[in-house]
Amino acid sequence: MAALKFACVVAVMSMVLVTAPLARAITCGQVVRTLSPCLSYVQSSSAGVPPAQCCRGVSTLNREARTTGDRRITCNCLKSFVASSSRFNFDTAASLPRRCRVRIPYRISPSTNCNGIR
Repeated sequence: MAALKFACVVAVMSMVLVTAPLARAITCGQVVRTLSPCLSYVQSSSAGVPPAQCCRGVSTLNREARTTGDRRITCNCLKSFVASSSRFNFDTAASLPRRCRVRIPYRISPSTNCNGIR
């Protein structure tokens, strides 16, 4: 009888583990796709309000970057992406979170030290 109970517990635990969602790290591709509505905005010298879809992306990405690793991946991706083109306006990119009313723990800049993010 004890063996049957043990087998049932093991079976239930196995089902829970198999059906539990796997933790996923944010990818650079996900960062770029989520923030693609911001592209034309950060390539301009606009001091205006970013497009609503851009701010939704900034907010979504900030909400999804829950762990230190996710925040570092996001930071490094943004840093590389901004540095990859001379068409980006660094000041506009850096002001994007503030203009979207989202607080992130780093500045969007090619000089940001992403390893220091917690």
